[in-house]
Amino acid sequence: MIPDPALETLLLPLASGALAWPAPGDCLFLRARTGPALNAARRHRPVCEQGFKPWADALDKDGFAVSESNTGRFGLVMLLAPRQRDESRALLARAIHQAGHGGVVLACAANKEGARSMQDDLERLAGSVHVLGKHHCRAVWTAPLGDGVDSALLAQWRELDAPRPILDGRFQSRPGLFAWDRIDAASALLAANLPTDLAGEGADLGAGWGYLAAEVIDRCLGVTALDLYEAEARALALARLNLAGRRFTPGLHWHDVTAGLSRRYDFIVSNPPFHQGRADQPELGQAFIRVAAQALRPGGRLCLVANRHLPYEQALARGFGEVRKLADAGGFKVIHAVKAGA
Repeated sequence: MIPDPALETLLLPLASGALAWPAPGDCLFLRARTGPALNAARRHRPVCEQGFKPWADALDKDGFAVSESNTGRFGLVMLLAPRQRDESRALLARAIHQAGHGGVVLACAANKEGARSMQDDLERLAGSVHVLGKHHCRAVWTAPLGDGVDSALLAQWRELDAPRPILDGRFQSRPGLFAWDRIDAASALLAANLPTDLAGEGADLGAGWGYLAAEVIDRCLGVTALDLYEAEARALALARLNLAGRRFTPGLHWHDVTAGLSRRYDFIVSNPPFHQGRADQPELGQAFIRVAAQALRPGGRLCLVANRHLPYEQALARGFGEVRKLADAGGFKVIHAVKAGA
């Protein structure tokens, strides 16, 4: 298993006795991830919330109660703080709200991903905090919450990652998503080079908040159906809003594409992810290409955009009979590939 320093550091105050576990089932873990440190605390039965499908599946496999969202109050609310500041502040505010009077909030972030800012923000909301540093991460927790909570700031920050109009109202998005407030350059290049004769039943792998799917529906009038596959539930919910009212209703699937697809398509479009965190992981994009080749019907077409430096050519050659470059600009390449057997 890949080491998870933030998860290990988050649980250190509880493992060391510096902070006590509440009764079993009275702990909510926001943005939860599984790993040895959490498995060691299984008897405390934390309620786990995770909207990223691969991590949600891993939690479920390890036997934790996991869902996309939870309401109610808990004696302890833990969270792994996201890097984006507005999203992090909103999550801290939500944690304090769900801990309520007498509850405790415990948060952690890597030093390189805003740990000091996260600590400052939690202090602004809840007053003085305890700090434990380890593994280049920082765990920060409150005293039992009481009158020291800044209620006005809490209400303000809870709305910081709310969905909002972007691009002159054409789409809805929210902080924390990939390219949340703009059309990323790679997707724009793919949209500009989409073959307008794409037709039949298609899929968008890694669909985000729906920009590329909207372009396919609007530009390619021979397309009769489109399924969106997206691992981040927060993005998929916005894709539903952004694609409402178009000439047909797309299918929306909260799904880990690397696990494969269960049906076949005439075409697939994709701007696949190539990193989790800061490091490049080209194997993610290679897995998307492999799954696309498996899911396409004979003669089916893949339209893919990627950073120019990513090594996708071997994966394309293995899965497709014809591969050609449609565009190369701004550090990105657009590839059109046709599955053999037509």
